[in-house]
Amino acid sequence: MPTTIQVDEPTKERLKSFGLKGDTYQDVINRMYDIAVNQQLRELIMSKKAIPIDEAIRQYKKKWLS
Repeated sequence: MPTTIQVDEPTKERLKSFGLKGDTYQDVINRMYDIAVNQQLRELIMSKKAIPIDEAIRQYKKKWLS
């Protein structure tokens, strides 16, 4: 079911400028969401809190399988 999202004119223009010819606003918003999720994942992976998968598995086994 479609819904309405109200944005001001400058935001509408920014959304339009992000789109490709023939894109709907839904296409643009979905593309922006995908980009944001990928950026968050990159930031998480690059953070100092991230650990390699083999280390995570080792910690899991030590905590839960011992």
